[in-house]
Amino acid sequence: MSDPILISVVIVNYNAGQFLTECIQSALPQVNEALVVDNASSDLSLDLCARRFPAEPKLKVIRNTANLGFAAACNIGAAQAAGAYVLFLNPDCILREGSLQRMVQVLQASPDAGMAGGLLINEDGTEQAGGRRAIPTPWRSFVRAFGLYRLADYWPRLFFDFHLHKQALPDHPIEVEAISGALMLVRREAMKDVGLWDEGYFLHCEDFDWCMRFRQKGWKILFVPDAPVVHHKGISSRARPIFVEWHKHKGMMRFYRKFFRHQYPGALMWLMALGIWLRFGAVATYYTARRAGRLLGLGRDQA
Repeated sequence: MSDPILISVVIVNYNAGQFLTECIQSALPQVNEALVVDNASSDLSLDLCARRFPAEPKLKVIRNTANLGFAAACNIGAAQAAGAYVLFLNPDCILREGSLQRMVQVLQASPDAGMAGGLLINEDGTEQAGGRRAIPTPWRSFVRAFGLYRLADYWPRLFFDFHLHKQALPDHPIEVEAISGALMLVRREAMKDVGLWDEGYFLHCEDFDWCMRFRQKGWKILFVPDAPVVHHKGISSRARPIFVEWHKHKGMMRFYRKFFRHQYPGALMWLMALGIWLRFGAVATYYTARRAGRLLGLGRDQA
């Protein structure tokens, strides 16, 4: 009889509150070990975790003294994980019963696949964007920004819409260009071949980066539609939206320069950079104005 396959889950936590304990609870029955890597949270998430799981042998909490970013925390967890398969799971995700086993089963049946992702769903059961993805190349981003994806019905190859969740859900696992870092099951063998997460990203786009590198090394990426996972999106980022958007746009710049700088004309890359930072300026202005409006409303209520 062959030895049982060890499965580890790495959960990077930053002020996820009670969602962290719910995430761990959903994962423990499906894994051999759970590693929570905390990026210096200031809320009660770790206290709630300690109360909920006071003597859980599968659970290990790693406390960073500063917020090192998502990629760096993932690497810390991966270095201490013992599993042949490592699931990187956001603390705002709830694994449905049997979902992880289904993803492992798919990877076992596909030795040329390096990672797999499941069906990210909202609380109402509808599919969420991100579970199955196409790489947002500079051209595809240009098409999306200017609404040219509406021409995809006439010229699908030229005006491809990379929002795959709008397509019909497949009835079997399929190969995709990318999956979400919120739910990413990785084969240890493939991780050793490709290398760890790029810690040059602090938050956002590091998952696109890893998917690109996996595919460059010849590893397939699979989307498993019958492995549902509820994702309460954005729990840890709501308190500091401008901070999150800054790192998101900074990550986009790093991603484009790293993988597409030599594939596109310099003028197009310059326009992409301009568009990215103009978009950040618009988003930051929106959040600043909304916060000012709330403070103004609060002041009137107290007057």
